[in-house]
Amino acid sequence: MTEITTHPGRSGELTDSYREHTRKKAYLFGLFLLCLLGLALYAVRAGTYDLTVGAILKSLTGQAQGPVNIVVWNIRMPRILAAIVAGWCLGLSGAVMQCLLKNPLASPFTLGISQGAAFGAAFAIVVLGAGGAEMTTQTSTVQTTSAVGPMTIRNIYSVTICAFLGAVAGSVAIVTLARIKKMAAESIILAGVALSSLFVSGTILVQYFATEVEIASVVFWTFGDVGRSNWREIAIMAGSTLAVTLYFMLKRWELNALAAGEDVARSLGVNVDGSRLLGMLLIALIAALVTAFLGVIAFLGLLAPHIGRRLVGGDHRFLIPHSCIIGSLLLLVADTASRTLVGSGTLPVGVLTSFMGAPLFLYLLVRGQGR
Repeated sequence: MTEITTHPGRSGELTDSYREHTRKKAYLFGLFLLCLLGLALYAVRAGTYDLTVGAILKSLTGQAQGPVNIVVWNIRMPRILAAIVAGWCLGLSGAVMQCLLKNPLASPFTLGISQGAAFGAAFAIVVLGAGGAEMTTQTSTVQTTSAVGPMTIRNIYSVTICAFLGAVAGSVAIVTLARIKKMAAESIILAGVALSSLFVSGTILVQYFATEVEIASVVFWTFGDVGRSNWREIAIMAGSTLAVTLYFMLKRWELNALAAGEDVARSLGVNVDGSRLLGMLLIALIAALVTAFLGVIAFLGLLAPHIGRRLVGGDHRFLIPHSCIIGSLLLLVADTASRTLVGSGTLPVGVLTSFMGAPLFLYLLVRGQGR
C-alpha cells in the first residue's frame, strides 16, 4: 500500500503565494480608488467657473454660500456622481454579460440592449407623452414672446419602465438565440447588430410621427450625457447598481464555473439556464436605467472588462470590482475631458467613449478572426 506523504512547508509556501496574489489585486483596486477620488476632486474644480480648493472644501463642508454652492452641488457634483455610478454599472454589465454568453465582445451596446432601452424611452416620450419642453415667457415694453426652454421628461417613471421593457426584449432575444440555436460567439454579435438595427429603425419610425418638440426631446435624451442628471435619478441608479453588484459578488463562484464551461458548471450544481436568464434580466435593468436617465453610452461596457481582465485575470472575485471601478474612472475621465475641451460642457460623453471603445472592438474582431 502506497504511503501518502504531505509537505507542510510546500503547503505554507502556496498559502503565502496566494495571499500575496490577492494582496496585490487589493492594492491595485485601492490605487484605482485613489485615482477616482483624485479625479473627482479635480472635476469639481475644472470648468468655466473657476473655483479654488478652499472654496470647494468650504462648500463640501457646508460653510459656503451663493454661487459656489450652486456650482458645486447643483452642477458639478451631480454629473460627477452620475459618471461614477453609470461607469460602474456599465463595467459590471460588460463583465457579467461576457461570462454569461461566453463572448468577449458582449456588452449592452454591442448586443443591442442599450438601443432597445433607447427605443423604449423614445416610445414613452412620443407615444405616451412623457417628454416635452418647458415654455418660457419673456415680457418687454414692446411685446411678450414665448420660447422653448430646456428639454424635460414629464414622467420619468414611464420612460424608465419602457426603457427597461426594451432592454429586456433585447436580452431575452439574445439569451434565446444563444440557448436554442447554440450560436457561436461571432453569430451572437451578428444577432446583436441585427437587433440594434431593428431598435434604431423603430426609434426612427417613432420620431417620424412625432412633433418637432418631441423629436428634439428624443434626440436630446438618446445622447450619452451625464450633465443632465439630478439627485433623484442618481439615487435610483446607485441603489439598483449596488444591489445588482452585491448579487453578482455573491454569485462570483457560479460565474467562475460558467466561465469554465456549461458542463463544468452543471457538474458543480449550477443552474445554468436559470442563472443566465436572471443575470441577463438584472443587467437589462441597470442598463435600462442608465440609458433612460443618461442616454446611450457606447462601448464602455466592452472596454472596462477587457482592461480589468488584462490586469487581474478572469477570476470574477477580482474581475467584477476592478471592471466596475475602471468603468467609473473611464467615464469620469471622458466627462471631464468633454468639459475641458468644450467649455460649455455640451459635448456628449458618449462621443468620447465611442472613440475609446471602437478601436478595441475592431482589434478584438481582428484577433478573433486570426484565431
